[in-house]
Amino acid sequence: MFADSAGNHKLKLPNYGVFDSTGNLYVSDSGDWSRPSGCIVRFDAQGRGAVFLEGPQPFPNGLALSADEQFLFIAQSHTDDVLQVEIRKDGTAGHREVYARGLERVPDGLAFDILGNLYVSCYASDNIYRVSCDRAVTLLAYDRDGTTLARPTNIAFGGPEHEYLYVANLGRWHINRVKIGIKGQALINQKI
Repeated sequence: MFADSAGNHKLKLPNYGVFDSTGNLYVSDSGDWSRPSGCIVRFDAQGRGAVFLEGPQPFPNGLALSADEQFLFIAQSHTDDVLQVEIRKDGTAGHREVYARGLERVPDGLAFDILGNLYVSCYASDNIYRVSCDRAVTLLAYDRDGTTLARPTNIAFGGPEHEYLYVANLGRWHINRVKIGIKGQALINQKI
């Protein structure tokens, strides 16, 4: 086991994690499904944890970092939106604002492409949205029958050139792979 707490905070439902280029790990602790009780915790490269974004948050779920690592993006499943949180130079949470709204229903996974478009998979509506850099929300994919996109959860770009979007589906227990036409941002921002 890596951790069951972050500082004095006992983890309740650790859900999704994302690393930055210096080894810090941000994790959504989603809390209770029935009421806002989640938060975001952060572990440094030495494994020391603390609460990054206090709760109660409305079921924080998938996470993504901006390419410059100045912002953490959080899928908020209960409010059908994505929250953008500034990461200050000292590692604490700064200004926060809703980045995208109307992501129906139950946004779960997040991933960026190299142009800065944010992709959001929605669990309860079997769809994926693309949010452009100017925050325009468009429907990228929808499966009315819920067979190919079947309760999509996490998403990530991968493949040799990061040209494929991978979509995990909880409803049918499979992973989709689709070429979007834009390369994805790497999961970990590596400094070489």
